[in-house]
Amino acid sequence: MSELTKAPRSERSFFGQPRSLVTLFSLELWERFSYYGMSAILLYYLYDHTSAGGLGLSKPTASALVSIYGSLVFMSGVLGGWLADRLLGMRRAVMLGGLLIMCGHLALAVPGGLPALLVSMLLIVCGTGLLKPNVSSLVGELYSADDRRRDAGFSLFYMGINLGAFLAPYLVGTVGQQVDYHLGFALAAVGMAAGLVGYARGRSRLGRAGEEPTNPLRDGERPQVVRRACVGGALVAAAVVVCAATGSLSVDVLINAVTVCAVLLPAVYLVTMLRSPRTDAVERSRLIAYIPLFIGAVCYWVVNEQTSSVLAQFADTRTDLDILGFAVPASWFQSLNPIATLVLAPVFAWLWIRMGDRQPTTPRKFATGLLLGGASFVLMAGPGLLNGVDVPASPWWLVASYFVVICGSMCLSPVGLSATTKLAPRAFLAQMMSLWFLASAAAGGINAQLVQLYRAETEIGYFAGVGAAVMAVGGVMHLLTPWVQRRMGGVR
Repeated sequence: MSELTKAPRSERSFFGQPRSLVTLFSLELWERFSYYGMSAILLYYLYDHTSAGGLGLSKPTASALVSIYGSLVFMSGVLGGWLADRLLGMRRAVMLGGLLIMCGHLALAVPGGLPALLVSMLLIVCGTGLLKPNVSSLVGELYSADDRRRDAGFSLFYMGINLGAFLAPYLVGTVGQQVDYHLGFALAAVGMAAGLVGYARGRSRLGRAGEEPTNPLRDGERPQVVRRACVGGALVAAAVVVCAATGSLSVDVLINAVTVCAVLLPAVYLVTMLRSPRTDAVERSRLIAYIPLFIGAVCYWVVNEQTSSVLAQFADTRTDLDILGFAVPASWFQSLNPIATLVLAPVFAWLWIRMGDRQPTTPRKFATGLLLGGASFVLMAGPGLLNGVDVPASPWWLVASYFVVICGSMCLSPVGLSATTKLAPRAFLAQMMSLWFLASAAAGGINAQLVQLYRAETEIGYFAGVGAAVMAVGGVMHLLTPWVQRRMGGVR
């Protein structure tokens, strides 16, 4: 980290971390509140009857749409990272992204049916692409490359993410399911607005971190970028027109197209960085070491990203919602993920600091996370095996599954954020963080196909099969650990 980008060292600490972490912690808390608040009710809004305020889609189609929505959100990080690196700088990209997200939630707050949903998707996808990778990269800029607080700092930042996600289902979910879906979406917009106000007031704490692009466009490059943008936009528009004219413009075509793009885009992105003349030999070796970590992250997120689709549907249709005589809204179960994270994040942050140089290497942590993530899905085959798929399942199955998957997340997600900033070529700092979020995009694209297979008659095989496959990848990661570690160029 250069002298021009690091935050002031004379400031007070925040749990032993730079005080400037508070500003980014708060912004990400409210951004995740808005996003997960929307996600908590989106599936139900899509498949609920029109008489109840929903759109009346089929459950498989609704689940697939939720998956591609998430995939598009994470894919947009590629453009957001590029804009930050070449044009805006990370700090301005974060502010613009937050404004677009807020407008997207306001579009959903309008009872405009499918058109309002599409406008909202466009705004939230673009806004999250600008904000999400760049706020995480800003966290990395608060530390020097050899600062041992780095993993712990990302764990605390990850706790802020999940604090927002914890609050959202209880507030947005309750208002959306029990009062009106559109009021719930409006509450999500209020949350994003609160995050923007806090970020605007606290930006001075960041010093000059993220103020300027790390790889700004040269004057001669601007016309070429404009031409490429125009050509790309024209090709997309032409594809839409052709599909509409031939009658092939449908939800299924959209789902399949997003799946293909989500899987191919990270591969193209990695090759581009590997072949770039701005990537030196050591950085190239680190990128090669990053490939198996990335594949492992995709497999883990295949499980974790189904909380807003398959597990949300399981909570709504297969779970006994009468708890101690109180009818619990199905959306509340999506708070189990952040609850487990809030409990476990400080424990793991303390553990990594306590272990110091004795802590497992990054590939070992990834392998453990994959084994636990897969086990959480294998566990969900239990209710069907023991009692059949026609008997409402105890809510404790979901509680146990979420706890196990978050133990895996603590070994993979904050560690992956930290590893991404450490292994990133300097010329591609923000774009490398975009690549990390493409793991979730690829998982969303794969899930868009997988979730359509989930129904009562396939429940047992679905959970057991997907879970076992992810555990198998974890086993392979353990075997590959020495190879990966040798190519990380001294990064542990």
